[in-house]
Amino acid sequence: ILKSFDERAAEGLTRQGILADLRRRLNAIDSAQINVIQPPSIRGIGTSGGFAMRVQDVDGRGLALLEQTTRDLVAQGNQDPALTSLFTPFTTNVPQIYVDLDRVKAQMLNIPVATLFETLEIYLGSRYVNDFNLLGRTFRVAAQADSRFRLDPEDLANLKVRSADGAMVPLGSVMTFRTAAGPDRVPRYNLYPTAELNGDTRPGISSGAGLEAMERLARETLPQGLSFEWTDLSYQQSIAGNASLYIFPLCVLFVFLVLAAQYESWALPFAIILIVPMCLGSAIAGVAWMGLDNNLLVQIGFVVLVGLAAKNAILIVEFAKQREQEHGDDPVTAVIEACRLRLRPILMTSLAFILGVLPLMLGSGAGAELRAAIGTAVFFGMIGVTVFGLLFTPVFYVVIRSLTGSHALAGRRPDRKDGLQPVGAAD
Repeated sequence: ILKSFDERAAEGLTRQGILADLRRRLNAIDSAQINVIQPPSIRGIGTSGGFAMRVQDVDGRGLALLEQTTRDLVAQGNQDPALTSLFTPFTTNVPQIYVDLDRVKAQMLNIPVATLFETLEIYLGSRYVNDFNLLGRTFRVAAQADSRFRLDPEDLANLKVRSADGAMVPLGSVMTFRTAAGPDRVPRYNLYPTAELNGDTRPGISSGAGLEAMERLARETLPQGLSFEWTDLSYQQSIAGNASLYIFPLCVLFVFLVLAAQYESWALPFAIILIVPMCLGSAIAGVAWMGLDNNLLVQIGFVVLVGLAAKNAILIVEFAKQREQEHGDDPVTAVIEACRLRLRPILMTSLAFILGVLPLMLGSGAGAELRAAIGTAVFFGMIGVTVFGLLFTPVFYVVIRSLTGSHALAGRRPDRKDGLQPVGAAD
């Protein structure tokens, strides 16, 4: 039975707490390099959370330079205030056995070179032979040297190969074995030798800011002949670019066009739209104050705020417009009367919405981080909607009406209830 989330938080069993505890314990093991990574945020895209970069040797500068440059980049990234937990599994110091074949001597002993390599493959790496059935089950047969004959490098010289004459010749007669160091594997990306690099951003830093910081460090660190590419989810984010910079203006433009069609005016909607940047600014300030990053859910909250800000402003502008058309009030008198009559509905709906999203911002439990992101953005944004909307919407309305004049509200007066038209309304 799992413990409650309150007990887990009290014991430090949060995501960051578990990662920090595991890293502290595993760093004490000197005989191995162990890295603790988070699962990817989207299952199936990549093998770890955070960002994934690939450093490529595009000019064939060598694996030693590739490793050293990548480790320098990791060291600089871990010192950056926006980045944390950078590591690379790529290394060229893995113990290996180098085999030096004397081809002339092998030819003198009538041993084909292909046979020598095939013998090493079978003895050390195994080879599939066939399958056989026994007791209703299928078993696979593989040929390989027994483990006691391949424990030490010296044992390799005693392994034998059959020559073309049928004689069994020890491998040590034509091969020299010595210890060496090299990479256990050489991954490739875009067909180039590549070093893998993974990392994450610090709390409160968005993934986009982390990618920008890594790109800046890579351009400063990588020498000529080495380049970098993003992969996994980082690649998807990089090709998407700053799409949010275009989405928000499009949302505002769409609202503006709807209002322009509603009021049959290009100027009057500005009294509503001009309040949106202030509300988004208050939401951004609240998210930064709470130490959250600008993730996808926060941006969804920003889009919601565009409509909420316009909704409150419409309550004032629409009523002021009606006062001017139906009662002939001047803009100042009309907007003051609109604020007086609409103050209570605006405050009631805004406070209800603010208190409604408060549990999202302060909640805990499974998925609390996601709920807190959108709840924080909407909570502080609605405070800005209420305060700035009541203070500045009347000002914007009066300024725009003074600039456009009375013709901006030209429209048909309402018909009389008795069906008679006012004098002068018809020829």
